[in-house]
Amino acid sequence: MTHTIESGISANEQKYECLYSQLVDKSTPLADELLGMRDIFHSRLVYQTYNGYVMSQFKKMLADIRNQGQVKWKHVMHLIRLLISGISVLREGFVPVRADEHREQLLAIKRGEMPWEETEKWRLALHTEFDKALEETTLPERPDYEKANDFLIKARHAALSEGLP
Repeated sequence: MTHTIESGISANEQKYECLYSQLVDKSTPLADELLGMRDIFHSRLVYQTYNGYVMSQFKKMLADIRNQGQVKWKHVMHLIRLLISGISVLREGFVPVRADEHREQLLAIKRGEMPWEETEKWRLALHTEFDKALEETTLPERPDYEKANDFLIKARHAALSEGLP
């Protein structure tokens, strides 16, 4: 029976960040190989995945403001950061784990110091930038499922034959 990775590949931000984290104490040769080919996972799907999640969450936040008069600012910060990350993936083919350029603004949102109107204005500007990045991206329509599947099969064989952890 052959298993494929196609159904498991998505532009999931948490999975992406794992591939770009600089907080690696130790890696195996197999892990190094995966990190060396991490760009095979990039595709235009990042727009669909990131944008869909952000839009659904902001709709819920607008309802929270109407019903409760407040939002969870840490979550708002995360969604803004997700838009920034998505723009970077589409433009540069790179997932920024650190948001140094926007750090102070993001922390101000997290602390609830940036008014909702200002945060919403920034979000809308980022959405416009995200749309433009999608139009201009050179990323393929889909990840390279074939290379990912080849690697998955290789990794499974290695785990079985070499007793990898």
